[in-house]
Amino acid sequence: MLSGKALISNYHGMPEIKNTQSNLMEKKTVMLAVQGEGRGHMTQAIAVLDMLKKSNMEVCCVIVGSSTRREIPDFFRHKFDVPVIAVQSPNFTTGKDNKSIQIGKTIWNNTLNLGAYQRSLDIIHKLVGFHNPDIIINFFEPLIGLYRFLYTPQCKIISIAHQYIYLHPKFKFPKGSWIQKQALIQYSRFTTLMADKILAISLYDLPGSGNSKLMVIPPLLRKEVSVLHSCDEQFLLVYLLNSGYINDILQWHASHPEVKLHCFTDCKKVKETYSGEWKVDNTLSFHSLNDVKFLDMMSRCSGLASTAGFESVCEAMYLGKPVMMVPVEGHYEQYCNAVDAGKMGAGIHSRQFKLEKLIAFLPFYNQSPLYFQQWVNEAEKNIMSAINSLFPTDPEKRIIVLQQAG
Repeated sequence: MLSGKALISNYHGMPEIKNTQSNLMEKKTVMLAVQGEGRGHMTQAIAVLDMLKKSNMEVCCVIVGSSTRREIPDFFRHKFDVPVIAVQSPNFTTGKDNKSIQIGKTIWNNTLNLGAYQRSLDIIHKLVGFHNPDIIINFFEPLIGLYRFLYTPQCKIISIAHQYIYLHPKFKFPKGSWIQKQALIQYSRFTTLMADKILAISLYDLPGSGNSKLMVIPPLLRKEVSVLHSCDEQFLLVYLLNSGYINDILQWHASHPEVKLHCFTDCKKVKETYSGEWKVDNTLSFHSLNDVKFLDMMSRCSGLASTAGFESVCEAMYLGKPVMMVPVEGHYEQYCNAVDAGKMGAGIHSRQFKLEKLIAFLPFYNQSPLYFQQWVNEAEKNIMSAINSLFPTDPEKRIIVLQQAG
């Protein structure tokens, strides 16, 4: 991966970009921008990449808003044969336990880093000038809206994220802090600053927003999910957004050693000390983030326990797996995800990783995945329709959706 610093130092001498993209200006091009916090926006970008490849469009590069706290997973970088460029971007600050979100410190630390974010905007401007993309597809990276406002590039911008469902007037928020609700709405709106189209990913259709830019679309799941065969091999799968939850799992396991657990985490110790797999004993293993391994295990697990990230819950629903969602403390967005998914029958939510709650729920889970699968299968049509709508009068730039054989 190219870092922002490396890009500044050798940007004008990057033959690897020029050689691999020699015919770039002859094709319709897309630049992807992805917020690097968590796994969901990355997997959504991968899903869209597959759609674009079938639709006579070419991705020229990928910008990832990253931080010193979290590494970009190898599985994401390996999906692209174009430069993946990390730039420093606003992100959450966690407590010392690396579990809870601290809003005050988040605001303070991001304020201190304004100079770094300005340098990131300069990098983005150079990349746009170099590649001259037709469209930037932005997966909740806040710098892109700010870039559009300050630099006024000529390309179109589409903003895609499940957070944009909170901008829909018919979305029902759970009870909670009015301040947290408004902060979530306003921040989500900020990331869409001057966007030409806003695509709100939702577990269900929600028409009638009254906003011509806002369009509700199905979850963007990778094609690998649809070909998996779901079965039950009697183990629980755990996804931990923040590595601080590892101690919670170890403590629970000490009291329930008979329950087989496979846990995925971005913990550096698991990746570097144990080469990506820490086998604690015969019934507990920790794995570094790996999309193929994670999806394979999800298809074979009895149920999923996860911090309430949107993407993992959607994958579980598609495969018919019950979920226990544990919102990160102080993370109102994840609380909204958990309550919304619970209404859809995805599973239950809890304040802690007390996996006995999930085990007790398993016999009562009877949700058929068919309706949700049908909704998800509409995603590609919706995405390409949104892109087409940006070029209604220019047949040379109209995207032709290639129909799959059969």
